[in-house]
Amino acid sequence: MLRVRKSGVGWAVALALTAAGLTPASPAVARPVIDWHPCAEDAPDEEPEAPAECGTLSLPVDWNQPRGERFELALARRVATDSTARQGTLVFGPGGPGDSGVDRVVNGSSRFSADLRRRFDLVSFDPRGTGGSHPVRCSRELLGRQPQVIADQAQFDATLTNNALLRADCRARTGALYDHVDTTSAARDLDAVRNALGERQLTFHGSSYGTLLGERYAELFPDRVRAMVLEAAMDHSLDTRAFLDTQAVAAEDAFDEFLDWCARSADCVLRGRDVRAIWAGLHARAERGTLTDPERSGAPLAPFELSRLAHKRLYETDRWPGLAQWIDKLAGAPTPGVTTLTDDAVVPYPFAVFCQDWSLPVRDYREYDAHLRRSARLAPDLRYPPALFALVTCLGTPTPVANPQHRLRVRTDVPVLIAATVHDPASGYAWARAVARQLGRHGVLLTYQGWGHGSYSSSPCVGRVVDSYLIDQVVPARQASCPAVDV
Repeated sequence: MLRVRKSGVGWAVALALTAAGLTPASPAVARPVIDWHPCAEDAPDEEPEAPAECGTLSLPVDWNQPRGERFELALARRVATDSTARQGTLVFGPGGPGDSGVDRVVNGSSRFSADLRRRFDLVSFDPRGTGGSHPVRCSRELLGRQPQVIADQAQFDATLTNNALLRADCRARTGALYDHVDTTSAARDLDAVRNALGERQLTFHGSSYGTLLGERYAELFPDRVRAMVLEAAMDHSLDTRAFLDTQAVAAEDAFDEFLDWCARSADCVLRGRDVRAIWAGLHARAERGTLTDPERSGAPLAPFELSRLAHKRLYETDRWPGLAQWIDKLAGAPTPGVTTLTDDAVVPYPFAVFCQDWSLPVRDYREYDAHLRRSARLAPDLRYPPALFALVTCLGTPTPVANPQHRLRVRTDVPVLIAATVHDPASGYAWARAVARQLGRHGVLLTYQGWGHGSYSSSPCVGRVVDSYLIDQVVPARQASCPAVDV
């Protein structure tokens, strides 16, 4: 184990001024204040804690025009349970895109260990354009026109036309913020949160899409990072083909692990049956339009949706028995019924950030179909990586995007800790290894040899290493590894 060395006093003074947005010669400015108040809804965890508090922070819509239009960023916190042991604030970066950090603090702070909650205030937020932070809003009808999978050139062209209408609609309903929901803007929001909290440096734990926020913050503000954990890290250097291929391989690997578990576990209702053949039969029925979901009022299941719902159930191993039961029910499901949808004309659209963070161009249907066929070869069971939908929803997005893919350029004093799972179905292990290579000596990879999307909550070993890093800045040895927890 390594401990991060403390730097000299002169450097610390300069950093404190810089963190506050000042230089030694500049006049003092008032730090923005978050007006904390009890949250409207608070679901305290089992262990006694301070009540959740909510607040807002006024921030620029466009950081290039800091005196221009503003919006309110929604935040929540739980203060450290032991004021005598308090070390500062731990900021959590929510995933998704579109997950609510406010909800994580209010309803799910027990995700973090009692020791972390004892020593740190836990703070998170709804990223700009989502939840309580001026959400992007769009026409339900236009969103509903987006196909899950494009079938031919005519539908490809129609999707391009509809996406242009959708972008204009979202912009009209949302306002100027619609064009500034990218993660670079969110990283500047995060630094404003750090400053408003009175923290000289940032202690951060990002999960899944929240790791993109951590990576970007570390690039922009390397000297303001005290400790940073990237759990289930995303590799933001991939082009269209590599992005699809790596996710297809990760998803298929996780499905293979599920099948192996099912063959040996008494908790699998399909044990002893040819699950792969049953699954292939379900896909064939989905292609014919005769498959329905008994857990969603008999809603028809298209092939992409069948794969997507199975993929989500691979995220946590305690959901695997339920996945087996769902497959079993699907095998006996009746023909399609009638479903009822809400008639709300306008709905939130938290996925908008993705099209400002990723440029995934596809020239025409021929190129799109080549991606489809290659994904089916790489993932013969799941066939459709969830990322495939990103190609559809972002098709025709003007370039350059606000936060395009690139290799990481991080120069933090403390190495960033990447917590990765070998059989992660969404953020594949290959992504974490690529991020570690890009970080070089400014990052260290901690490998969990098990399953699931994330590892901090599922592996006591990972939990101990992460806690030691966040609390005492103890950096694990390179190639550190934690054994799988049996399922």
